[in-house]
Amino acid sequence: MTEPLTPVQQLRAAGLRVTAPRLAVLEILTAHPHSTAEFVATGVREQLGGVSTQTVYDVLRACTERGLLRRIEPAGSPVRYETRTGDNHHHLVCRGCGVIADVDCVVGAAPCLAPDDEHEFTVEEAEVTFWGLCATCRAQQSVSE
Repeated sequence: MTEPLTPVQQLRAAGLRVTAPRLAVLEILTAHPHSTAEFVATGVREQLGGVSTQTVYDVLRACTERGLLRRIEPAGSPVRYETRTGDNHHHLVCRGCGVIADVDCVVGAAPCLAPDDEHEFTVEEAEVTFWGLCATCRAQQSVSE
């Protein structure tokens, strides 16, 4: 099994210049998947000092366009970013606290869900979001009842 690429190697492989903000964004999202842009911007400023929010948004956009990041938009939640790309995984979202967990493809090979053939689409990806309560929120709900 090959070692995963470092953030420097990922940026170079994607044809992007290696900059401190880009490295910080990738490091933060590796440590904290499913983070909002605001969370990432706060972390980048803690690491590097005066980096503008616009710079962070530019990095997120560039890295998403080059396939280094995936942008997800759970209903009723701000856009979030993750470094897990290149596979067809899904997400579990807690309605209580908003925590998000990755779920591998539900059935079969990607795309793991197939619509009927009536629409004549070639499906490239399926996105499924499961909603419920995490164990912590269920426990808190049981105590308060």
